[in-house]
Amino acid sequence: MSPAVAPATAHPRDGRPAPTWAVRAAHLIPLAVLPSGLWRLALVAGVPLGAYEHGAPARTHGWESVYVVSLTVVSEALALLSLGLVRRWGEVFPRWLPLVSGRRVPPPFAVTVATAGAVGVTLVWAYAAWGIIVRGGILGFSPTGFALLLTCYVPLLLWGPLLLAVTLAYHRRRCRD
Repeated sequence: MSPAVAPATAHPRDGRPAPTWAVRAAHLIPLAVLPSGLWRLALVAGVPLGAYEHGAPARTHGWESVYVVSLTVVSEALALLSLGLVRRWGEVFPRWLPLVSGRRVPPPFAVTVATAGAVGVTLVWAYAAWGIIVRGGILGFSPTGFALLLTCYVPLLLWGPLLLAVTLAYHRRRCRD
């Protein structure tokens, strides 16, 4: 038998709607992450992407494939979490979550985690973009393959700034009068 969980306490700042621009930005985040994930899944599936390693078409094998697929799934799942900053489940933990089920999400916790995530993905993808564009990355590419890579990965540069903007809207809505 599970212990009783205290219901979420009503707070005057809870339940206020997110601004329309923030809702749109939150929905844009998973869409910005999706092309790179599709590129990685195509690579694992053996689709010719114009990427070469040691003169042969780039391929993933074994655990490397598991890593690439896992990276794609985790990235998209984290991107989808941005919707919590504009939805009810960003104010009250969902009932299916153990230990915190139905409790109010502490706004400082959500803001801190989302801000750290925004800064983290900004740094990671800016560094990756630098490595791919300036240093040529770890693979060789045909001109078409490089154009496809850029098309799929450049949207990731939006992830951090969009998340930071949505986090600011969440902070204003939940932490200010």
